[in-house]
Amino acid sequence: MRFMMIVKATTDSEAGVLPSQELIDAMMKYNEELVKAGVLLAADGLQPSTSGIRISYPEPGGKPKVIDGPFTEAKEMIAGYTLIEVKSREEAIEWALRMPDPHGNGQGQIELRQVFEAEDLTDNPESLAKEAALRQQVEEMKKV
Repeated sequence: MRFMMIVKATTDSEAGVLPSQELIDAMMKYNEELVKAGVLLAADGLQPSTSGIRISYPEPGGKPKVIDGPFTEAKEMIAGYTLIEVKSREEAIEWALRMPDPHGNGQGQIELRQVFEAEDLTDNPESLAKEAALRQQVEEMKKV
């Protein structure tokens, strides 16, 4: 089971305030623990929405609309994520609870969401085979 720990943005993260060295060290230690446990798939911080681009689809079948950031409502923004693969929902919660306060000042908030697997979306053998082939291609490209 894959889960994404979504770190919510704050006014500081949207303002481009960088984390303290103490917080960077704590997050590195946490990521090392995830690696040692063999559950870490990816982990990254995101730049503020001032450098973001939002693409929306305002009309069914219509042309997409491109909007440059910044975007409003920092509490709805994402400042970073950690993607893990674990055996259960409970294990994902345990790992999320171990993450240091992502902003280091009491404003941190993490949203934990399970990632859909192809088998959750369809039982069509052809679609599942294509998905597996694409994932295999990605793994092959990582080796190069």
